Amino acid sequence: MFQIGEFIIYENRGICKVEGIAELSLPGAVKGQQYYELKPVFDESGKIYSAVDSDKVTMRQVLTKEEANELIEDIPNIPEMRIGDEKYREMKYKEAVHSCDCRQWVSIIKTLYTRRQNRLQQGKKTTNTDDRYFKKAESNLHGELAIALGLEKSEMEEFIHERLDALHKG
Repeated sequence: MFQIGEFIIYENRGICKVEGIAELSLPGAVKGQQYYELKPVFDESGKIYSAVDSDKVTMRQVLTKEEANELIEDIPNIPEMRIGDEKYREMKYKEAVHSCDCRQWVSIIKTLYTRRQNRLQQGKKTTNTDDRYFKKAESNLHGELAIALGLEKSEMEEFIHERLDALHKG
């Protein structure tokens, strides 16, 4: 069970802060059921109410500072996604984004970065689907790393590149 004040990852909404845990008296709420009251950190719109014991959505704790640093150091070793059939490309992207798994987010970012470079070299534009999932995975990853490392989300891309450059030179 998460605690009030804790930051968590909530499926496709990203980083949320647990603002309360209580029984709800809203239509559709199960009587006697405890719900998390979650506030998305990087999305000012609204609140989320989710059953404490729900198995319908993925929720997990945010990485620790040590885990975040280990993830950044391991980025070069995380493979790109393997998508054998183009018909399943968007489904694979969606699965990766909704997995709440940082390694999957890195994988999709690397995959879509390479795909974007290849398309541009061929004189093709990037696709809206690729752009949408790239932005979502990047936003999720940068948001979580920012919270874990105590930095601003807008600083994360440069921070990651600097860390990887330092590791490569060292």
